[in-house]
Amino acid sequence: MKLFITTFLLFICSFTFGQTYKSIIAEADVFYNNKEYKKSVKKYKEAFKLEQKSGNDFYNAGCSAALLGDNKLAFNWLNLALKNGWSNVRHLKTDTDLTTLHTDKKWGKLVSEMQAVVDKREANYDKPLQAKLLAIFEDDQQIRHQYIAAEKEFGHQSKQVDSLGKIMLYKDSINLIKVTEILDKYGWVGSDKVGGQANQTLFLVIQHSDLETQQKYLPLMREAVKIGNASGSALALLEDRVALGEGKRQIYGSQIGYDNETNKNYILPLDDPDNVDKRRAEVGLGLLAEYVKRWDIIWNVEEYKKQLPEIEDKQKQQE
Repeated sequence: MKLFITTFLLFICSFTFGQTYKSIIAEADVFYNNKEYKKSVKKYKEAFKLEQKSGNDFYNAGCSAALLGDNKLAFNWLNLALKNGWSNVRHLKTDTDLTTLHTDKKWGKLVSEMQAVVDKREANYDKPLQAKLLAIFEDDQQIRHQYIAAEKEFGHQSKQVDSLGKIMLYKDSINLIKVTEILDKYGWVGSDKVGGQANQTLFLVIQHSDLETQQKYLPLMREAVKIGNASGSALALLEDRVALGEGKRQIYGSQIGYDNETNKNYILPLDDPDNVDKRRAEVGLGLLAEYVKRWDIIWNVEEYKKQLPEIEDKQKQQE
């Protein structure tokens, strides 16, 4: 399974090449989700001509290549994932997308090399805490992948989506208890102590929590960003959620709404739309127009400003 981070966010990238690179990566991801692996691989190749920095993107590309049956390319991309910081050996071993690679003699070598690099990199990690956070990460993301798949197959208002939504809320409540205990005991633990993915778990779970909890831990995350224990781009999303929860307009345009009457997605109330891309660039986020393509939204700032009063009225009615 491709390892995505599902939370209305991640077009986190360098601003120089980010828009073109990330938009191509997004297309590759869509083709993967539609099981069009040949097209997905083609898009990944196109993207990697522009930039080769993301271990997560290389890993996802390796999954598409493996599903296409191109083992040589899959191993090449998985090795590049390792060289670019991808280190979730547990996920690698259990990922069903890569099952066809297990009989290749290169598989054992890849696993061993990744384990060796990980052991060296993580020599000073708090391993029990890392393991706990990684387990929470898997739990958080797995149910969201199922929810998104059900939305695509059965529709936004289907019984299947409703059932999975209830399960997701239950899992979120359990994970929140675990994460708040960690935050209260250790603070916002940095990737230097638990690794990047485990560190990101803290943000994901708080992002998915209730407003009161988000308000409580927002100052802690702000301080974590200042000392490098959390990313500014992730903080931007939490800032947006809290602002909307408090009845204000969001700042970075990261939060998306869904209109049951029109069956279309839209950008929730946004402050100063004219300068949103400037603010996004300052925290490491790409252009809003590229970001919202995932929800089939065409960003037109002038049209949005005209629609904003109606959007705000719609939000007030839903409160």
